[in-house]
Amino acid sequence: MVSRITTLIVALVFLFLPHFTLAIDPSYQATVSKIVEQKNIDVFGTSQIYQKIELSITSSDKKGQVITIENGDQPLANIITYKVGDRVYLSETSTSEGTKEFQITDFVRQDALFLLFIIFTVLTIVVARFKGFSSMISMVLTFVILFAFVLPQISHGKNPVFIAIISSILIIPISFYMSHGVNRKTSAAILGSIISLSITSLLAYIFIRLTHLTGFSTEEAGMLSIDRRGLLDMKGLLLSGIVVGTLGVLDDITVSQAAIADELSKVGQFKKVSELYSRTMVIGTDHITSMVNTLVLAYAGASLPLLLMFVDNPQPIMSILNNEMIAEEIVRTLIGSIGLIVAVPITTYIAAKWFHR
Repeated sequence: MVSRITTLIVALVFLFLPHFTLAIDPSYQATVSKIVEQKNIDVFGTSQIYQKIELSITSSDKKGQVITIENGDQPLANIITYKVGDRVYLSETSTSEGTKEFQITDFVRQDALFLLFIIFTVLTIVVARFKGFSSMISMVLTFVILFAFVLPQISHGKNPVFIAIISSILIIPISFYMSHGVNRKTSAAILGSIISLSITSLLAYIFIRLTHLTGFSTEEAGMLSIDRRGLLDMKGLLLSGIVVGTLGVLDDITVSQAAIADELSKVGQFKKVSELYSRTMVIGTDHITSMVNTLVLAYAGASLPLLLMFVDNPQPIMSILNNEMIAEEIVRTLIGSIGLIVAVPITTYIAAKWFHR
């Protein structure tokens, strides 16, 4: 089984490999080797920390070169202070006089991110065993589909809604069957997820238009549109984002409901499908309340800076809610929640019909 999964991964990677493009990283990695000077200075009437930093470049053809950079000599809202041993990224620019100078652009984070991913992978496999391993494989395949098919196609101007639907048709059976096995329980969850996702997509399409959302509520969306010279359908991109985001949470609730119906059908004597359905829905209602609350909190956690606009804001509450940036998050949250709500009775009914004895 493991060898078949490995063969499938290798085949998919080589299948999609032509879609990947490699870019040369113009930045350099460096390590802070010495703090030459650190003090408080006055910049346009504001006191902030100033540092003169010595760094040693650790990557590319400039490896071993030692440079000195000034940090905090310009007015900034957030001054980051560095210490010896910090690993950072540098960018090289040319001044108006034609000389080269370096600037710190960010911290090097990939080592910590890789370590966190390793901890996540090990815990998943140790706790869930083979199912955990197969779920990790399905996650890898999902990333392959997203980065080898979805993102390149959308980037080249293809209809993002159509691409999101096609990717969902690919991702749902692959991730579900690999994570939960090929059986009637998983098949019921897949069918319930596809129907629920279709309803979610239709509602997202309708309410994006009813609320006149443009998809340009963030600065990143505007920059992306300019970078792609208007080739991207930003409204369609917003809709496809809602579809993919809902897909990410349907797995848990649909598989759980199908599994509950399966187990109840084995231990209970139900004369009618409606009896099995109603008993399974008792647990399903708890699923709905917990998952909707989880979804709202997840969106709220990701949008805390946005939610702070409500605090001590002189504008009326309805004026704030009418702001496109806020309205977009409301639509995204409510549509995703509706997708979860309808998934429970739909999947439960399909599973009850299949498992009723």
